[in-house]
Amino acid sequence: MNMRIWACVPVKDFSQAKQRLASALSQPERSRLAEAMVQDVLDALQAATGLAGIAILTVDPVATQLARRRGLRVIADCASEGHTRVANAAMKRLGAEGADAVLILPGDVPLITPGEVQTVIAMAPQERFTIVPSHDHDGSNAILCSPPGNIPLRYGLDSFQCHLRVARAQGITPAALELAGIAQDIDHPQDLDFILNSPLETRALALLRELKLAQAWPARQDF
Repeated sequence: MNMRIWACVPVKDFSQAKQRLASALSQPERSRLAEAMVQDVLDALQAATGLAGIAILTVDPVATQLARRRGLRVIADCASEGHTRVANAAMKRLGAEGADAVLILPGDVPLITPGEVQTVIAMAPQERFTIVPSHDHDGSNAILCSPPGNIPLRYGLDSFQCHLRVARAQGITPAALELAGIAQDIDHPQDLDFILNSPLETRALALLRELKLAQAWPARQDF
């Protein structure tokens, strides 16, 4: 069964990105890291097979130019109104345009791989709602709705369990996948360990090397 599956990546204002990393990185450095991580996510999406299209959900001018350079779509609907609003708006728009399923991924999972993307989208023909939790099982790091918008999304505190409950309340049995790369979102200074200790040569790792951030953790391997 050939399905039209779209992937969407919500991107906030890079100039104010990742405030919770302030003890480790300056704002210009955080902005650069946020952009590098988004690029890592887009690299994985564009290397995967089976997607009908990829969209960045944003009004940020840097992210918009990034999307255009890659030949990707920009959807600005509700993009300044938070992750929940923009994700639901994208589901609605793409569903109305004929998409069979929509995958929502955050821009701060730089360790995502094309194989993981394909594992998730392979669920679309047989599962109506697939979710990949964050490493702490608090967040919802990937959500695939087939068809789009069949579950109202609500991000925030304990969103993983919340989404499971909402799906079941609507008579949908959710499929939960444990995927290490997608699970590793970067929100706190200690989360930088995920990037620094990974064998993957990501754009995020290259930037941290450039910033010589690895030197701040002498217990880590020599980068």
